[in-house]
Amino acid sequence: MDIKGQLAAGALKLIGQLPLKWSRRLGGFTGHCAVATRANSLRVSRINLAHCYPEMQEKAREQLARQSVVNTAMTGFEVASLWRQSWSLAEDSIERIRNQQLLTEGVSEGRGVLVLAPHIGNWEIFGQYLATVGPTTSLYAPPKIEALDSLIRAGREKTGANLVPTNVRGVRALLKALKAGGIVGVLPDQEPDLSGGEFAPFFGHPTLTMTLAYNLIQRTGCKVVFGFAKRLEQGFELVLLPAEEAIYSEEAKVSLAALNRGVEACIAEAPEQYQWEYKRFRRAPEGRTGLYKKN
Repeated sequence: MDIKGQLAAGALKLIGQLPLKWSRRLGGFTGHCAVATRANSLRVSRINLAHCYPEMQEKAREQLARQSVVNTAMTGFEVASLWRQSWSLAEDSIERIRNQQLLTEGVSEGRGVLVLAPHIGNWEIFGQYLATVGPTTSLYAPPKIEALDSLIRAGREKTGANLVPTNVRGVRALLKALKAGGIVGVLPDQEPDLSGGEFAPFFGHPTLTMTLAYNLIQRTGCKVVFGFAKRLEQGFELVLLPAEEAIYSEEAKVSLAALNRGVEACIAEAPEQYQWEYKRFRRAPEGRTGLYKKN
């Protein structure tokens, strides 16, 4: 028996019984503890923020790093409630949706819509929302803790999303969904394998950027929209932003640069809610950067 897995699943189920506001508060408390104990997430966030905002005063960067760690912890606890509770309860927490027509117009036209959703705010409720607008397909990698797989799947599929594996078969499913006029959700700000990415500017630094979105655009002629769920005091604001025209360029470097600028535009909306603890700059064109190496 996987005792660790069973304990993790039990904890998720227990937290999932809490109302969203209480799971958020518990996450906030956990985040403040991480800040107080100088957790590694705070160290990495500081490095990333110094890398991306060198002109920002150190005091402001430190405050942003701390806020980010707290917000990321909030997300971790919120998702337990969002996975376990009904969509009607989750939907009640959505206070407003900005630029919803960017998504609905593409769906109504029968044109596939590629939604690029960076790790800002709560991406889980944003994914659940997408599937209520139209047929939605997203990549899914099973968690390392096997006991959590069925819980996560149930939470992400509750509004009708189709989860496909992160392999060639899954990419084919994404292509098929877009060609059929459906919605495809992709997280654009994760570092891919070298075989699945090219370097493009991100906050002024050449950063290994996934080519999946570029390939999907070129092969389907889909519409591209950026989106995320911004955390408000009581609930969420779902934000949809248009992509630059350059993202449709046949030249990969032009398209990937536009993709990263789109991510930057999303981050600018709520920089304190971005997951700065992710080691986004591990590679440079010349090799490993050593940016996150402990002294």
